[in-house]
Amino acid sequence: MCGIVGYVGKKPVVETVLEALGRLEYRGYDSAGLAVLNARGLAVRKRPGKLSVLADAVKREPIRSGHLGIGHTRWATHGEPSEINAHPHTDCSGSLAVVHNGIVENYAELKTRLLAKGHRFRSKTDTEVIAHLVEEHAKRLPLDRAFRQALKELRGSYAVCLVSAKEPHRLFGARNSSPLIIGVGKGEAFVASDVPAILDHTRRIIYLNDREAVELSAAGPKLFTLEGRPIRRSPTTVAWTVSAARKEGFPHFMLKEIHEQPSAIEQTLANRLDPARGRLVFDRRTKRFLDTLDATEKLVIIACGTAYHAGLVGEYMLEEVARLPVDVDLASEFRYRGPQLDRRTTVLAITQSGETADTLAGIQMAKAHGARTMAICNVMGSSIAREVDAVLYTHAGPEIAVASTKAYTSQVTALALLTLYLAKHFRRIPLAQWRRLLDGLEALPRLMRQALTSEAAAKATAAKYAGARNFYYLGRRYNFPSALEGALKLKEICPVIHAEGYAAGEMKHGPISLIRKGWPVVFVAPQSPVYEKVVSNIEEVRARHGSCIVIASEGDAHITRYADSLITIPKTDEFFSPILAAAPLQLFAYYVADANGADIDQPPNLAKSVTVE
Repeated sequence: MCGIVGYVGKKPVVETVLEALGRLEYRGYDSAGLAVLNARGLAVRKRPGKLSVLADAVKREPIRSGHLGIGHTRWATHGEPSEINAHPHTDCSGSLAVVHNGIVENYAELKTRLLAKGHRFRSKTDTEVIAHLVEEHAKRLPLDRAFRQALKELRGSYAVCLVSAKEPHRLFGARNSSPLIIGVGKGEAFVASDVPAILDHTRRIIYLNDREAVELSAAGPKLFTLEGRPIRRSPTTVAWTVSAARKEGFPHFMLKEIHEQPSAIEQTLANRLDPARGRLVFDRRTKRFLDTLDATEKLVIIACGTAYHAGLVGEYMLEEVARLPVDVDLASEFRYRGPQLDRRTTVLAITQSGETADTLAGIQMAKAHGARTMAICNVMGSSIAREVDAVLYTHAGPEIAVASTKAYTSQVTALALLTLYLAKHFRRIPLAQWRRLLDGLEALPRLMRQALTSEAAAKATAAKYAGARNFYYLGRRYNFPSALEGALKLKEICPVIHAEGYAAGEMKHGPISLIRKGWPVVFVAPQSPVYEKVVSNIEEVRARHGSCIVIASEGDAHITRYADSLITIPKTDEFFSPILAAAPLQLFAYYVADANGADIDQPPNLAKSVTVE
């Protein structure tokens, strides 16, 4: 959500900042702006709309080259999308500018105090208060101390960068509950809200922690606590490359990432499978954590959006195979329902970015109640990864499209790994069944490649139903979450369509009343113990003249008589079927959205990572 970039060095600042902001477009935004320090002082340009609108404005009103600048793509929280509300925001003198991700919860109180002191506000945003608060403190303090003092007065979340004409060689940044990373180059330095922004320039990254500040110059970064104590932290090297964050010939990042799923699953499994010895292998920290779990352990899975659906699949896996009691909670509700947590509870967070605000807050609350914590996460060094007791990294690589695809199937794969490890650890599974499932895990990348050969059928089916405006998605057991995820994918990327997912058995408890002739209903119906029950649900829809789109196991001749459109996936144990079923569900959503001319990678009103509550 929102994007921040800062640069100091010898490269052309405007071009460098705009290019880096372009790498953050996937985060979702409604306006963009930049501020550059040069020999004439501080130059600011900002516009509502796409980054291209800002780039055109800069061409019409060129900014004299400088060596230091900040940029921002905004996703509106306080104040409508407009030029005046776009970032950067300046102080009264116009010599100081800030960009900010997050929410200043006490901005109204601070604004009232600053107005009384004579400050003049231009926008309706909470962010502008930061610029004026720093200006006020700078009347009696050096700018670096004024910046840190202002931040100590803020309540809420922030990633913030500041430049000032009074400090032409330094850029200031800080974070609290909103991500901010530092890039270290040769004779240059960067600050950004996410790694892809700066991968063209450096892979040496420093991750800021909460309530830490940075001073950036061409000589490199200096880190401090908000109290001014120096911090020593060496850069880490990001493993993935620039090409991983580019489309590489695909029309959209989403389609590229759908096709990356076999390799992403392979990476999740890499070095963790040891079929020859009949065991699973984890890093020392994760293994030590899992081995200390008690057989009576209660697991609580918290997540948001697509990761929540992965958690629901995990609930079926862990309860049925490892026979552990599991609750799955939306992270946004978890800490408001008074969950009963203690030392015999493990809270497992599932997150692609490791920065989701609600999930991070849930983990922090769980720790405060004495629960143990773990995460399934894609981003090393992220806030949640640093907060928990143990991490199972998915290693899926950067996911740029707003709609999650490879992150989801990698998360479910990680849950399968976790389930099989605990099932064996607690002796809750016959050895023959365990080995069969281990073989199934090993086969997953190959089976996912086969599942992706359904693309032609998914595309043809999408063309047939692209004009529909309402869809139901139905599944049972392990594939009830698949129905929820399929519906979410479609409505995420194609805003003209409404889609809902249900447990198939719930259709007759209300939703079936809306079925009319031609209403498309997507059934996830691979071979399973409830296969016949799903077929009965299909017949109920057919009796009301609905159109049945069925995702079934390869070679299922029986289902063909019930399906108006059929898409098949490879035969596998039901345990793995949600992973394979994801491929045609994603492809179907993609091609329906494409046929409707949707902005697939950057759907309106959505952000890749929701870093504010």
